[in-house]
Amino acid sequence: MPCEKMISVPGLVRIKPGALARLGIYLRRDGHSRVLVLASQGLPQSIRTTAQEGLTREGIQASDWSEVTSNRFDDAAATFAALPKAITAIVGLGGGKALDMAKYLGFLSRLPYYAVPTSLSNDGFCSPQSSLTLGGKRRSLAAALPQGVVIDVDICLSAPKLLWHSGVGDLVSKLTAVFDWKLAFHNRQEPVDDLAALLSDATVHQFLDNPRFDVAGMETLGTALMLNGIAMEICGSSRPASGSEHLISHALDALSARPRLHGLQVGVATYLMSRLQGQQTETVDRLFVETGFWQAIAADPFSRAEWIEAVRQAPNIKEDFFTVLSLHDCLPQVKHMLDQDPRLAGCFVA
Repeated sequence: MPCEKMISVPGLVRIKPGALARLGIYLRRDGHSRVLVLASQGLPQSIRTTAQEGLTREGIQASDWSEVTSNRFDDAAATFAALPKAITAIVGLGGGKALDMAKYLGFLSRLPYYAVPTSLSNDGFCSPQSSLTLGGKRRSLAAALPQGVVIDVDICLSAPKLLWHSGVGDLVSKLTAVFDWKLAFHNRQEPVDDLAALLSDATVHQFLDNPRFDVAGMETLGTALMLNGIAMEICGSSRPASGSEHLISHALDALSARPRLHGLQVGVATYLMSRLQGQQTETVDRLFVETGFWQAIAADPFSRAEWIEAVRQAPNIKEDFFTVLSLHDCLPQVKHMLDQDPRLAGCFVA
C-alpha cells in the first residue's frame, strides 16, 4: 500500500487590487497579533506606509521591521537566533532576498510565513525552496510554502514592466521543464508525478488566454506562478518548474559580467530549449510577441559569448539531472540558432 504524502499549501490567497491595505485584516483573522516583517531594501515609502497602517488599524504589532540587504545564510541564521519569542508569524514584503529570507526563517522557526510580493518577476514567492548564499555560492535550501499569499495587483502594475516580462519568462519555462522531466522518465526511469506535471502545464495555458498587462492579466499571472510553487510541493522536487532552461540561467548567474533578471534569462533559454526539444516553440514565440517580451530583451541584449559558455556548462550544473542537454552535444545547434533564428535577431551582441 503506497504511503501517504503530506503537503502544505497556502490557506490564505488574496490576489486583487488593494490587498496590501488589508494585510492586517488577514493576519488578525488567522489569529496573529505580533509579527516580524522583513522588507526589501529600497521599497517605496508608499508601500511601507500602506502595510504599516494596515497592521496598526487591526492592532497587529510589528515587533521588528527589518530591511533585508543580503540573502546570506549566515544572516538568516543570526536573525533566527535573535527572533523575538512573542511573534507568531513572519511576513516577507517586497521581492527576491526579503521573501527568501522570510521563507527560510519561517521554515527554521516553524512559524507561518506570509508572502507579500510587490512584483511578479518569478515563482519564488511560493516555492518550497529559499535561494540563499552559502560559502559564496547561491544555494537552494529546503523551505516551506507560505501560509498566506497576498498580492496587491495595483502595486504589481506600478512596478517596472520589465519585472512583469521576467514573470512571463519564468512562467513559460514550465513547458520545457515538464518535457525535460518526461525525457528523464524515458531515458532514466525517473518517476513523473502526473498531477504536478499537469498543474504546471495548465498554469501556462491559463495565462495564454489572457496575457495582458492589466488587472485581470496580473491576477492570472500571480495565480499561475503560485500554482507552480504548489506543483513543486506536490512532487517534492523542482522538476515541474525547472529544467534545461534553468540550468542555462544558473550558469549565466555564475559567469556573466552582468546577470539579468532570472525570468528574462529563463525565458530566452526556454525558447532555445523548445527548439531543441522540437515542441511548443510556436506557443512560446506567440506569448513573447503578444507580451512584448522580445522587444524587452532587444532593448538590452545579452552577450552571445556568455550564452555559448553557459550552454556549454549547463549539463554539469546539477548532478544527475537529465534534460534535453543530456542527449548529445547541443552546442552546435544552439550556436546556429543564435546566429540564424530571425526571432533572436537583436537579442544578442558579440
